Amino acid sequence: MAVVQATEEDVQLLARLMRAEAEGEGELGMLMVGNVGVNRVRGDCLDFPQITTIREMVFQYPGGFEATQKGYFYQRARPNEIRLAREVIKGNRYHPATNSLWFFMPAGACPAQWYNQWNSGRYKSHCFYHPTESACASVYSTF
Repeated sequence: MAVVQATEEDVQLLARLMRAEAEGEGELGMLMVGNVGVNRVRGDCLDFPQITTIREMVFQYPGGFEATQKGYFYQRARPNEIRLAREVIKGNRYHPATNSLWFFMPAGACPAQWYNQWNSGRYKSHCFYHPTESACASVYSTF
């Protein structure tokens, strides 16, 4: 059962986003990027109150993903990325992105906070940041 509604086009968009943002981080890195995307759709809080679909999340502007804003979102989704996208749409979560709404790739160490959000951990090059539960309870809810 899906934790967010998704058409086949949505699955393809999420898979393309995961590839564009984290292909160099391997499968687990792409899954974590997918977690952040699904959390933004589920969140209805903070920077994402009007984001209700995968398409809206992928193309959010301002505040969206670098891949769609800087032009490296052009590659098609391959079968492996499509499989990974389906995993996160089904609700599979991967630490440190479990409840995260943001990630970025700093030049050095992960700051403890980023735009007042707490660091939940690092995976390879990406630092992940989650809101407090009181600010965004929906990303902490179970399915």
